[in-house]
Amino acid sequence: MKKSKNFIEHIIDQDLRNGFDKKKLRFRFPPEPNGYLHIGHVKAIVLNFELAKEYSAKINLRFDDTNPEKEEQKYIDAIKKDIKWLNYKWDEELYASDYFDILHSWAKDLITSQKAYVDSQNSDEIASQKGTPTEPGSNSPYRERSVDENLLIFDKMTSGEYDSGQHVLRAKIDMSSPNMLMRDPVIYRVIKKSHPRTKDKWVVYPMYDWTHGESDYIEQISHSLCTLEFKPHRELYDWFLDQVVDQNKIRPKQREFARLNLSHTITSKRKLLYLVENNFVDGWDDPRMPTISGLRRRGYSPDALKKFVQKAGVAKRENIIEMSLLEFCAREDLNKKCNRLMVVQNPIKITLTNYSLEEEKLDLINNPENVNAGSRKVSFSKHLYIEKDDFMENPPKKFFRLSLGNEVRLKGAYIIKANNVIKNDKDEVVEVECTYDPKSKSGSGSPESQRKVKGTLHWISQNHSVNVEIREYERLFNDASPGDYDMSEFKNIINTESVKYLNGYGEKILQKSLPGEPFQFQRKGYYVSDLSSTKDKLIFNKTVGLRDNYKKKPV
Repeated sequence: MKKSKNFIEHIIDQDLRNGFDKKKLRFRFPPEPNGYLHIGHVKAIVLNFELAKEYSAKINLRFDDTNPEKEEQKYIDAIKKDIKWLNYKWDEELYASDYFDILHSWAKDLITSQKAYVDSQNSDEIASQKGTPTEPGSNSPYRERSVDENLLIFDKMTSGEYDSGQHVLRAKIDMSSPNMLMRDPVIYRVIKKSHPRTKDKWVVYPMYDWTHGESDYIEQISHSLCTLEFKPHRELYDWFLDQVVDQNKIRPKQREFARLNLSHTITSKRKLLYLVENNFVDGWDDPRMPTISGLRRRGYSPDALKKFVQKAGVAKRENIIEMSLLEFCAREDLNKKCNRLMVVQNPIKITLTNYSLEEEKLDLINNPENVNAGSRKVSFSKHLYIEKDDFMENPPKKFFRLSLGNEVRLKGAYIIKANNVIKNDKDEVVEVECTYDPKSKSGSGSPESQRKVKGTLHWISQNHSVNVEIREYERLFNDASPGDYDMSEFKNIINTESVKYLNGYGEKILQKSLPGEPFQFQRKGYYVSDLSSTKDKLIFNKTVGLRDNYKKKPV
C-alpha cells in the first residue's frame, strides 16, 4: 500500500514541479546544545532525516550554538549519540559558531546601510518600548545614531570594552509592525563567557533569530522546517534573508509543522532542567524523563519511537497525542523482539509435597511470536515461588488463580492443587503446600497434559533463581497537561509514587542479560536491563505494561 504524503512532502513536490533542481534539495536538523533531546525532537529528527532519504538529498546536523551561558560540550555529545542511536547519519556536522565571522561582518553591513543601530538602553527600557500586540511600540532614543557612532560602539563591544547589558545591536525595522518580533529585534549582545568551541575569541554573540536563517542560507538549505511556534518568526527570517541573499543562490524556505505534544509530559528544556536540578528525577536519563536518553534507558527502541511519530503524523495544527499511542508502539515492537521470562516480584512459597526430584529441566518457548527465537531450559523443583496475589485462602467468586482445594497450571509445567497453608505468628500465609499431577506435564502428549484448568500462573524454582531489583515506573505527573503549569507548581502535580522498587526472583538466564536488553516478564509487562545492571546486582526497568495503563486515573 502506497504511503500517503504529508503537507511538507506536497510542498517539496510542488517546488520540484515548478522547476526546483532536485539535486539542490538540502535539509538540516538544527538543535541548540543547551539540553538533552526529548520526544518532541524525535519528530523533527525523523521528519528531516526521512525526507533526506526519500528525496536522496543531503542533510546537515547543525548546532545553533549562540549562547555560551547555557551551552555545554556534554549536550553536543549527547545529541550526536541520540541521533546515531536512532540509526540516522548526517552528511555534515556544522555549527553556527562556524559562521560568527561572516555574521559579524553582515551585521556591520546592516549598520552601514542604516538598517541596524546600537541601543544603549537596558533590557527593561527596551521591553517597555515594545508596545503590545494591539498598540505600536515607540522608537529608541538611540535609533538615529550616526553610522560612524554605531560602528565605533559596536567595534568597542566586539573588543570587550563594555560589560553585558551596556549596549546591544538592534535591527532597524518597524516599531509599529503588528508582528512584535519585527519591532527592532536585538541581533547582538555582549556575553563575557567562554564558548564551548570558539573559546574566548568573541565577547559579542548573535541572537538566535539573526543566526538561524542566515546559517540556513550559508549552508544552502532548501527547506527550513520548524515547529509552529516559529511561524511568527517567518517574517523576520525572511527580512534577515532579504539583507544578504544573492539571487543566484538558493533562498531557504521556512515552513512550519505542529510540534509533538504528548499527554502527561513536558517538553520544555527549561522545565526539564528544573526537574533535574531540583532532584525530582535522577538526571536527564531518568527513565521517567521524556528525553531520548531517558526513553532509551526505559527500554523504548528506535523503531518504536519512529513508528510513534509516524503514526502521530505531520500536521499543520497543534494537537495532543495520547501517551497510550506511544505505549502501543512500544508493545507492538517489543512483542516481536522480546523473549518471555518468568519473574516473581512479590513471592509466596509453594511446596509440592509429592514431588521427589531435586531438579527437573523443562523446555519453554522463548517467544511464540517469533519462530526463530527457539526455547530455553528452566529448572523445576519441589520448592517454588509464585506471586503472592496469585493465592487466596478464602477467594471471592471468579477467582481463577490458586486457592485451597482448587487447581491451576504452572506455565510450561504441571497442574498443581493447593491443600494446606502455613502461617507466621501474624496469621499471614507464608507457604502453601500443594500436590502436583505428574501426568499433566505441558507438552508431554498425555491426555492429562491437555486437561483444562481455568488459571495459569508463572513461577520460579526457589533454589534455581536469581535475585532481581525491579523498578516499576508510572507517569511522572498527575495531570494530563503538565505543561500548563509553572515550574513553581510542579511539586503539586508530581506523582510521588512514580517509581517503586521491588525485590524479586527471576530465571537464572537473566544473569547473562546485557545492559539495555529487553524482555517480557510473563503476565507483568516489558522490562529492560538497566544500564547500571551487573551480574552481581540485576536491575530491570519497566518499559510498558501488557495493556494500556493511561486510561486509568492517576493514583
